[in-house]
Amino acid sequence: MKKYLVIGNPIDHSLSPRLHNYWFKENNIDAVYEKKQIKESDIEGTISEMRNGKIDGINVTVPYKKSVIPFLDQLDNLAIKTKSVNTIYKDKNKVIGTNTDILGFELSLSSTKFLPLKNKNEVKGKKILILGAGGVTSSIIFALEQMEASTIMLSNRTKEKAENLKKLFPQLELVEWGNIKNFNIIINATSLGLKKSDKIPINYDQMGSGKLFYDVIYNPSKTNFLLEAEKRSHQIENGKMMFVYQAQEAFRLWTIAPNVWSGLL
Repeated sequence: MKKYLVIGNPIDHSLSPRLHNYWFKENNIDAVYEKKQIKESDIEGTISEMRNGKIDGINVTVPYKKSVIPFLDQLDNLAIKTKSVNTIYKDKNKVIGTNTDILGFELSLSSTKFLPLKNKNEVKGKKILILGAGGVTSSIIFALEQMEASTIMLSNRTKEKAENLKKLFPQLELVEWGNIKNFNIIINATSLGLKKSDKIPINYDQMGSGKLFYDVIYNPSKTNFLLEAEKRSHQIENGKMMFVYQAQEAFRLWTIAPNVWSGLL
């Protein structure tokens, strides 16, 4: 039986095992998917288990999407460009990191009621404000650049992390934490919202009307960020479909020959 994991800290909120185990069952694949909370010091040992054949694939969630990189044998182009890995697989005894968050985010944003799939190019020319500079943020920025957003702004509590992202994406506009500039879409890419008591210190009454509030968190389904937006009649969307689409791509990668993928460096 093959074994797959999602690693992170915290990890209790993850619905990945439910989704992947359902797909394994539906496709008659002899495999199991589990979640494992680890410390940063456990990363090297976990990757070694995969290298030794004890684990067949790994998903990575907060806060380790960058931390796993030094322990991998190879990155594909998407992981190189974003410096972020959320999916790990083996090919010819090499442990390889990739990024399925990019596709997951793009498909989820394109299929919102605010931006229906047939009109995905409406992202073109939009002003986007991102809150947070964690492991998933580079994937979001990359996707938005591919979708030709006119302005991508970033606000983060730790200025150094925001500046590091600007080195990767020079067109990124940095905004002081707590300041809100004019936008069409605002994205919460922080972990604020995993706890019911979490609140983002922004003034919701100064944001105009008709905006899209998007939270990458999907459990709970409505964070305080989304609830406050909903009270003011904004369109809201959580990260559930991003989670599903990125998982679908990881599942596809694990269950077909990895060497069909091009662009490995």
